[in-house]
Amino acid sequence: MKIFNKFIILFIFFFSITISAQKTTWLNAALKETQKAKAIYYKVVSKNKESVTFYYKSGKVFRKLKLVNGKEMGAFSEFYETGEIKVQGRYNNGLEEGVWKTYDKKGKIREKGKYDKGEKVGVWKTFYKNF
Repeated sequence: MKIFNKFIILFIFFFSITISAQKTTWLNAALKETQKAKAIYYKVVSKNKESVTFYYKSGKVFRKLKLVNGKEMGAFSEFYETGEIKVQGRYNNGLEEGVWKTYDKKGKIREKGKYDKGEKVGVWKTFYKNF
């Protein structure tokens, strides 16, 4: 009876792992699919295909975005390998929309501007380090 219970627990454990498994795709510097040995990043698409998280090969988050009908939608974030925010913005129907900001590794804004339907609009400001 104890062996049977252990077998059932083991079976449930392995079954739950396979159900929640997500596809991992290895990527090069240009975010093109490659072999694991040549990869710099990898991406994990959620089981329901509603979000994609890109990771550095070290396992730290590189980029996060949501998908609706296969197109980027909502908040977008990109991070330095050290964990600081690098780029922040929003997507609407697969196109950049609204205010986008790029940060340096110390968290100071390097660039700021607006997108409208994927096109840069208005004045884009670039900030330089004071010496």
